[in-house]
Amino acid sequence: MKQGKFKLLLVIGTLIFSMLACAPIYGILESTSSRPESIGLSDQGGAVEIKETDTELQVALEIETPSFVIPDQVLLQDALVDIYQSVSPGVVSIQIYSQFGAGQGSGFVIDKEGHIVTNYHVIDSAEEVEVHFQSGLKVFGEVLGVDLDSDLAVVNVDVDPDELFPIPLGDSDQVRVGQSVVAIGNPYGLSGTMTTGIVSARGRTLESIRQTEVGTFYSAGDLIQTDANINPGNSGGPLLNLNGEVIGINRAIRTSGMTLSGDAINTGIGFAISSNILKQVLPSLVRGETYPYPYLGLSALSSLSLSQAEYLGLTRATGAYVVEIVNNGPAHRAGMLAGSRPTQVQGLLSGGDLIIGVDGREIKDFSEMLSYMMLNKHPGDEIEITVLRGEEEVDLTVMLGERPGSGQ
Repeated sequence: MKQGKFKLLLVIGTLIFSMLACAPIYGILESTSSRPESIGLSDQGGAVEIKETDTELQVALEIETPSFVIPDQVLLQDALVDIYQSVSPGVVSIQIYSQFGAGQGSGFVIDKEGHIVTNYHVIDSAEEVEVHFQSGLKVFGEVLGVDLDSDLAVVNVDVDPDELFPIPLGDSDQVRVGQSVVAIGNPYGLSGTMTTGIVSARGRTLESIRQTEVGTFYSAGDLIQTDANINPGNSGGPLLNLNGEVIGINRAIRTSGMTLSGDAINTGIGFAISSNILKQVLPSLVRGETYPYPYLGLSALSSLSLSQAEYLGLTRATGAYVVEIVNNGPAHRAGMLAGSRPTQVQGLLSGGDLIIGVDGREIKDFSEMLSYMMLNKHPGDEIEITVLRGEEEVDLTVMLGERPGSGQ
């Protein structure tokens, strides 16, 4: 009898234990069965089941995916080493001597005929030019052609073609902000120095070296901004993508004040002439000629603030606002208007055209218009310019001229 009671109690206890053990699982399924799509549960005829794939998904979610940073750094390091080894033999140091003393900069080989690209300001006023190769070879160079508008020059050397290692030109139109870049040159005379950075911006403008007839300076457009470390002596050297192609020619740095020793303080912002501008200009310079830049004959604000747009009575603050038009120039002949009526801001004149498009392309500022014109147009070409005049959009056809003073 006692044995029978013991068996009964054992069965009852087992049932209770089983119910308690199942309760948490049942509770979990009940609480989530209203949203089966979120965890992979399915409800078939009131019975809830976990699929095999759902279990795999749950396991996968519990495992943290590691991020492999070191292999990427190794790959980048290897790429940079390869770029330097393949490209640096084509980068040269340029030493100049003039009545003002000695100077130095950088340059790079572009063909087996001995043509070397550098900045105009590197060889400006040079009476004697020396070209020093990484191999140790040193030869005299001859300046063939110069371009003051974009600050470019071509030097020719007479050496064995086997001593020349041309660097290919890339397509600067394909350059993207954030892209990694490499600069190689001779900062402070330290030959063969390599620095890295990224493309910080595109389509920048700087003052040209060439002056206008009234003493101001023309604008140089389509420059690449970079944070790659560029210093005096880097001028004329290549800015390269990770394929080892030249996408820019290092030209200038932005500075802020001077040190106690009289050196300019480098802000870390550098500018390079785009390779596509070089492609436009290069054939003329190799022939010993100057490149004729297209000319509109106007001056415009580089950008507009909301306050300026309000004072000028404009309905938008994007575009290139025309502040001055050269008499009898291309823009003047096409009927474009410059500001002429005083506003609350001294020197800010209302009533001018706001250029908002060229050849059917919308532009946000003057630099976009200038870059487009320099890369796509030549003197004698027509360009369709859309302006906002009051509240009306007006299309003007302008026959482009040539910048006065070209060839001087």
